[in-house]
Amino acid sequence: MPVVRGQALKNPERRSRAAYALPTLFTAGNVFLGYMSVIQSFQAAMLAATGQPGAAAHFEIAAKAIGVAVFLDGLDGRIARLTNTTSDFGREIDSLADVISFGIAPAVLAFAWGIQFLDGNLPPVLHDQIRNLGYFFAFLFLLCGAARLARFNVQKNPVPKNPGRPDRKYFVGLPIPAAAGSVAAVVYAAGNEPLRQWPFAVAWLALLALLSFLMVSTWRYHSFKDISLLRPRSPLTFILLGGLIYLIWHFSEPVFAAMAALYVGSGIAIRIGGILRRRMRAAHPQQPEHQLG
Repeated sequence: MPVVRGQALKNPERRSRAAYALPTLFTAGNVFLGYMSVIQSFQAAMLAATGQPGAAAHFEIAAKAIGVAVFLDGLDGRIARLTNTTSDFGREIDSLADVISFGIAPAVLAFAWGIQFLDGNLPPVLHDQIRNLGYFFAFLFLLCGAARLARFNVQKNPVPKNPGRPDRKYFVGLPIPAAAGSVAAVVYAAGNEPLRQWPFAVAWLALLALLSFLMVSTWRYHSFKDISLLRPRSPLTFILLGGLIYLIWHFSEPVFAAMAALYVGSGIAIRIGGILRRRMRAAHPQQPEHQLG
């Protein structure tokens, strides 16, 4: 009997250690997927540089790896909160993983896919300028993403400009997983073939600049952290979720691109709407009511 009692006392501790290990496993998977994305981008670049087929397939894997990393990043935090196993170590390792998977990996993919293989018939000056801008904006994406993570770590309760409803939770600035997912979604939706025409490359640089700015901005983005996984859902939610899964399964390229565009655009729309409302209030101030008699 004493042995059984001792085992019973040790079981809670073992379960606690297993609970702490679970979010870390998701974070380790996040790091692996970021590393895999970088390797696949390199392989795609080498194949495209030598004129061999198969570059698009490697770019596709690189984009998908980032997309799956975004999914795992959303799970590890929720699992840690559900199991009450949040820790300082978990937060630090999660930030380091995010720098790899959502900073370095999309920056490498963005340059290798969108800039490296420009049409060689361009004037040398224009070709070199676009390539140098590609180096700069890919680095800017990585730098702004790292700054976004550092600000998220040091600020306890950041308040965005134009605060929203108090019963909803918001991110201050575009989260780096969403920015990285947007890069991956565009590459995936474009067919994974590297860009060769300079107008598309310039538009790609403009998108990288926009994502970089949004990450370090103080604009409001919905965090979806107020959505509980433990509460019962309505039949309508079940139907919408099933429809979304069907669309992703059969039309994944446009669906992922649309989801990325809607989320990135939501912060811009909220910011513009706040500016317009403030101007309307300033132009038409409310008059105080006068009582009669």
